[in-house]
Amino acid sequence: MDKIIQVDQLYKNYGALQAVKGISFYVERGKLFAFLGPNGAGKSTTIDILCTLLKPDRGEVLIDGIALGQNNDAIRKQIGVVFQESLLDPQLTVMENLQTRGRFYGLQGNELQKAVERALTVVEAHEFAKQAYGNCSGGQRRRADIARALIHTPKILFLDEPTTGLDPKTKENVWQTIENLQKQSGMTVFLTTHYMEEAAKADYIILLQKGEIAAKGTPYDLQDRYSSDTMRLKARNPEKIERVLAENQLPFEFKNGIHVVALTDTLLAIPLIQAMQEDLESFEVVHGSMEDVFLNIIGGEWEHA
Repeated sequence: MDKIIQVDQLYKNYGALQAVKGISFYVERGKLFAFLGPNGAGKSTTIDILCTLLKPDRGEVLIDGIALGQNNDAIRKQIGVVFQESLLDPQLTVMENLQTRGRFYGLQGNELQKAVERALTVVEAHEFAKQAYGNCSGGQRRRADIARALIHTPKILFLDEPTTGLDPKTKENVWQTIENLQKQSGMTVFLTTHYMEEAAKADYIILLQKGEIAAKGTPYDLQDRYSSDTMRLKARNPEKIERVLAENQLPFEFKNGIHVVALTDTLLAIPLIQAMQEDLESFEVVHGSMEDVFLNIIGGEWEHA
């Protein structure tokens, strides 16, 4: 297993407030990793530490084998960060912004031009490269933000709420850019998001709550542990359907002409469907959602995130 980020017993306090309480985790190279939690959970503090913006009180962090605090300049060369708020100049064109950013990393002349061209190509931004950043659409600005983070070809891309405030079509375009980037370069992506459908795309998820890890695993593992599958039945003969459910001691809800049954075991659906098939018009078995996972773990806190 190739670990590109390793965190061991990380602590950070702000006076009496314990923001991060001894968390440990790792991120595998080339994976999409999701780091989630409500406001105040400690995720922003953790990310600021990983990005060398904040010094931890205790703990060890390795970024691509480099120890945090020993050579932070080397770490910064390995990471790119897309913040919630843009860092680009609205008066400059997208290309001018990228050129300026590239010079921060010591790129000049032909090397700089190649880096800008590569970043524009990855995010498919050539069509608006000569347009002022401030005149770009929301989706175009987000793609330009990602291009800025890629100008020095980092190994790890941190994405902090990359689609907040974007319409569904633009979100889809941004995610297509991220997925293409991963396929083409094998880059590791470290994501924070409040959108559960985005978290479900991740290879691995950590949910942070009050500075501690509340849950971790693949999306499927978390759904399996913290949510229930449901069976939805559209009946030709509702009375017979309800009789079978009662015989199996399965409570149900009746919503908009559909019987909704919570399943403790997905395989229970098979004999039930067989017993009811003559009285059914249609059915579906729905796997528990990521939304269910987070609400079951952290309850109402998520609503205020």
